[in-house]
Amino acid sequence: MSVVKTAEAVCIGHPDKLCDLVADQILDDILYEDRNARVAVEVMAAGRRIIVTGEITTKARVRVRDSVRTALAAAGYKPWRFLVYVWVRHQSQDISDGVTTSLEARLGDETAYSLQGAGDQGTVYGYACNETPERLPLPLVLSHRICHRLDEAREQGTIKGIFSDGKAQVSVRYDDAGKPKAVETVVVSIQHSELKDSDELRREITSAVIGPACQSYLPVTGETVILVNPSGRFVEGGPKADTGLTGRKLMVDTYGGLAGHGGGAFSGKDASKVDRSGAYMARLIAKTVVDARLASSCQVAISYAIGKADPVAFSVDTLGTGQYTDQLLTAAARDVFNLRPAAIIDQLGLCSPGFVRYSTYGHFGERTRRWENTLPYENKLQEAVKAHAAQKPATK
Repeated sequence: MSVVKTAEAVCIGHPDKLCDLVADQILDDILYEDRNARVAVEVMAAGRRIIVTGEITTKARVRVRDSVRTALAAAGYKPWRFLVYVWVRHQSQDISDGVTTSLEARLGDETAYSLQGAGDQGTVYGYACNETPERLPLPLVLSHRICHRLDEAREQGTIKGIFSDGKAQVSVRYDDAGKPKAVETVVVSIQHSELKDSDELRREITSAVIGPACQSYLPVTGETVILVNPSGRFVEGGPKADTGLTGRKLMVDTYGGLAGHGGGAFSGKDASKVDRSGAYMARLIAKTVVDARLASSCQVAISYAIGKADPVAFSVDTLGTGQYTDQLLTAAARDVFNLRPAAIIDQLGLCSPGFVRYSTYGHFGERTRRWENTLPYENKLQEAVKAHAAQKPATK
C-alpha cells in the first residue's frame, strides 16, 4: 500500500532558526578562545528584542552582544534595529562535578575516556536510510534544498523582493515497496515586499527554486501541487511577526519527524551535552550500518545518565531491513564505537568551533562532517558482525 510522507525545513531568517543561529554563534565565539568551555544558552527573539539566557562557564571573555549582531547580519537582518538583553550565569557546580568526574572514575575506573560523565540524562536517536545519497528521508532533503535555494536567491538577487523568513514543506508518495515515487505537494512560504506580485513570485520560485532543488532526486511534474504563500500575503515576517525560540525546530534539525527523537536540542550547547554529541554518534552508527549494506534503514538509540560515562542502554533497530538480527548488530556496533562522551568528543572533533554552519539546513547529510564520514568504520563493523555471527549464527 502506497503512503505519503511529509517533512518541512526553514530558511535562515525564520524566527526559531534565527535563535538557533544566534545560540551557535555564541558557542563558536567562546570555543575559539576556550575549547573546554561549558555552554548552554537559550535565545528568544520577539519583535525588536533578542533575549539570551543560560549557563556559561569559561576562561574566555564572553561577548554575547557581538555574537548576536554577527548572527543577525548573517541571517539578513539589520543588527542595529534590535535590542539585546543578556542574563547568563555559571553552570551548576553539582552538574559540573558530575561531568568533570564521572561515576565510573569515582568508583576507580581508569580505563580510556572514563573520567568525563554525561552532561545530562535522556535518550538520543540516530537514523539513516538508503533512499537518498545523504542517507536521509527524501521529503526532508528536498525541503532543505528548497530553503537553501531560497536563501541563495535572496542573497544573490536572482529573485527580487524576498526576505529571509521562509519555510518549505514537501510531501512524497512512496510505492508499495517503500521507494519514493512522486513529489505530490510542495509548499513554500517566503516573506516578500509589499509591492511584490504574487503570480510573479510563484513563477520565480517554481522555476528558480523548486524545480532545480528537486530535479536530480525526483522531479516535479504537472501533477505536483505547488503552493506558494498559500495564506496570501507574507509581508510582515521575522521576529516582528512571530516569536522565535531555540530548540523549536528539532525535527528540521534531524530527520523531519520521520524517525525517533529524544527531545533534546543541539544549538547553543557544547559537546559535553550528550543531547548533541550523543545524537551525532548515534547518527554515525546508523549511517555506518546502512553504508556498510547491513540494512537499508537503521535507527540507533543511546540512553545516558547524568554524571555517568557509559550509556545505560544502547540498541540498533534495522526496522525489519537488516541482514542480521538487531541483537547481533548491536553487539557488533558496541565493539566498534566507543559511546563514552569523552571518546565521542575526541573522535568527532567536537571541541572545535564551527557549529554555527550546522544550525541551518540540518545537522546531518553533508559528508564533510565527521559524524557523516562512515568510511573509517564500515569495514570494522562488517568484520565485527562476521565475528559475532561466527560465534552464534544469527542471519535471518
